[in-house]
Amino acid sequence: MRHFGHIPTAVRQGLFHREPCDFTAASPAKVLSAALGATLYSPATRLRLADDVLKQAAAGVVSMVLCLEDSIDDAEVEGAEVNLVRQFADLDTRGAEVPLLFIRVREPAQIPSLVRRLGPSARLLSGFVLPKFTEERGMPFLEALAAAETASGRRLFAMPVLESAGLLHLETRTETLAGIARTVEKYRERILALRLGVTDFCSAYGLRRSPDMTAYDVQIVASVIADVVNVLGRSDGTGFTITGPVWEYFRLQERMFKPQLRRSPFMEGRADELRTALIQHDLDGLLREIELDRANGLVGKTCIHPSHVLPVHALSVVSHEEYSDAQDILRPERGGGGVLRSAYTNKMNEVKPHRAWAERTLQRAEVFGVAREDVGFVELLAAGLAR
Repeated sequence: MRHFGHIPTAVRQGLFHREPCDFTAASPAKVLSAALGATLYSPATRLRLADDVLKQAAAGVVSMVLCLEDSIDDAEVEGAEVNLVRQFADLDTRGAEVPLLFIRVREPAQIPSLVRRLGPSARLLSGFVLPKFTEERGMPFLEALAAAETASGRRLFAMPVLESAGLLHLETRTETLAGIARTVEKYRERILALRLGVTDFCSAYGLRRSPDMTAYDVQIVASVIADVVNVLGRSDGTGFTITGPVWEYFRLQERMFKPQLRRSPFMEGRADELRTALIQHDLDGLLREIELDRANGLVGKTCIHPSHVLPVHALSVVSHEEYSDAQDILRPERGGGGVLRSAYTNKMNEVKPHRAWAERTLQRAEVFGVAREDVGFVELLAAGLAR
């Protein structure tokens, strides 16, 4: 699979200076964690789930979570597990390429049980999403994952969801974060990414952000994100990939505030129509939040609607300017440090302080590609929508 692989080859070649790489479920964890992109959630109760998975794969989705937790009623869990086993078997018989597939479970015992019941179709499973993750709750999940991995002979990844009240509350945050850090470090080779449960954070205080506001506008949420990145997202080799929070909105809502999407990137051709469509579907707020995710050290995003996938991926593509800066910073002859003017002559690149940024940028460039010099996210969005 590859990002933007659903776009015709000729169109893709016209968009990218360096095209996204191919990868598979067997690729190195470092590649997969950067490539997750927009991870689309779907309730495990859907009766045509196999069809849904293949449809989304054809539309450019590369990672999906099939959910047995908050997205379904407590009474539906047993039936949803049976449905999952049936749908995986259906996918296996079709032999088609599928996205990276993860199952979000409720309890540790579900992990070995599901892997055993999936049988041969477990080859399509990339891992599990672990809810309300803390040191106390997380260790049994990870032990169950390790046991299932050994029993099945398959590599299985974990994506813990950080969403507990202990992480949110100030008096327990430091201790909870330290415990999470100890737990994920012990199982580092199995941790593909850490996911943020911002909806649960808001719920603890009876809050819900509007489509005009990002997670970073809700200060109590922003403070948790900052502390999670501070402890678990460091670039010194101890950090993990941390994904952006879910964007809840996908229908037309009455707007209270002026649209946040600037006109200037949309001035040519039918691009202004695209801007209007994004605003009407409340995606201008999503675009702003994606930019803030990256500015705050987050990679990829949890998504609950297919319309969110393309914007996440389009804004994950490395610009030609970013790529040029990153390459200049990482040139072997720059190993001693120093300061240089960017090739675009609009900024200072300081070699030592910007090195970690440059390394992350080139990792993103590998999986999402590098846009041509005259191509921006508008062209990438338009190409995806015109497919």
